[in-house]
Formats: sequence, C-alpha cells, structure tokens
Amino acid sequence: MPTYTAADLLSLAPVIPVVVLDEPAHATPLAQALLAGGVPIIEVTLRTPRALEIIKIMTETVPDAVVGAGTVTTPELVSQAVDAGAQFLVSPGTTDRLLDAMDDAGVPYLPGVASPSELMRVLERGQHEMKFFPAEPCGGRAFLSALASPFPDARFCPTGGITPATAPLYRELANVGCVGGSWLTPRDAIATQDWQLIEKLAAETTHETAGGA
Repeated sequence: MPTYTAADLLSLAPVIPVVVLDEPAHATPLAQALLAGGVPIIEVTLRTPRALEIIKIMTETVPDAVVGAGTVTTPELVSQAVDAGAQFLVSPGTTDRLLDAMDDAGVPYLPGVASPSELMRVLERGQHEMKFFPAEPCGGRAFLSALASPFPDARFCPTGGITPATAPLYRELANVGCVGGSWLTPRDAIATQDWQLIEKLAAETTHETAGGA
C-alpha cells in the first residue's frame, strides 16, 4: 500500500467526496464507481453507526482507492478509524488532545480550521495542509484569499457549502489544493444503487473542476 503525505491528499483529485453511508453492502460498489470516474480518494464520515465497518470493507475490497475517515472529533475515533484501515483522517475542528492523537496516528490528516488563530496553532505543529470548514459560512473564497499573504505556507481543502459551480472558483486560489463536497454521492443515487450515475458525476465534476471544457 502506498504511503501518502498530507500534501498528497490535496493533489489526488480536485474533489474529495464526503460520503455519508449507512449500508455496508454499498461500500464496495460506491468506491468502485468513484474510482472508475477518476476519483481515487474517499472521505467516509463517521456519522453513521456502521461507518468504521464501511471503511474496512472499502480498504479491503477496493485497494486502489485511498479511503479516509472524516468527522473525526475525538482521540478515541482516531484510533478506531486507523484500526479500521483508514489511510487518512479529517477533522471538522481541533483540540490539543485531538491534534496529539492525530500526530501519533501514523497516517496523514487534515485538521479543521475556521480562523487565523486555529490556523497558527496547526502551523506551529509543522502541519501545513488543513481543512477549512465550514467554508461558505466562514467567508469562503474571500477569507482564503485574505489568508494567502500572512500564511503563505498554508494549503487548504475547503469543505462546506461548496457546489459544482463554485468548486472551480475555489481551486483558482493558490492556497487551495482541492475541495470537499457531497454532491458526487447523492443520497438518492446511493439509495437506488445507481452506481453509473455516481461514476458519471465523478467524471464530470473532476473534469470541470480541473478546468476542462
């Protein structure tokens, strides 16, 4: 299995799909559909009772996908996610205990920040890649643009309120590596097991967000 850095996570795809999945039976076909559509990275949020099981299934059955855990909010979830096979971690915010646990986890992570002070706290630890969340409510592209000058070494994956229309605009910013979004895996498509639609959305969004015609 390849070893990735936090910087790698921001360059594997222009969009990291934020996946909320309830049924373990959907794990493999969903990951396969995203991969076939050109999206090799998947953030499975720990918002459902069987999310850890879903991560384990994806990592075992679709080895070419880079599967991580999102909504990691406690040190306990850090260890549980890594034990399940998560290859990276994403948090919506930070605490000292959580940052310590993610530092020690042995996998790359994107800590959530929403202010200059939180950003500085993460930079002090030598972590330059982070999640900006919730992006749109916290100032969106204007906020990130304002951070570029005082914090030239920080790079972001903004998530929260971003759409297929605004994603390419975010990626025009020099300090944005990729964006996170849930539109690649709509809940109705998952419910009806329309994996072809998810593959199509992944292919179209990746092409458009990357600047294709």
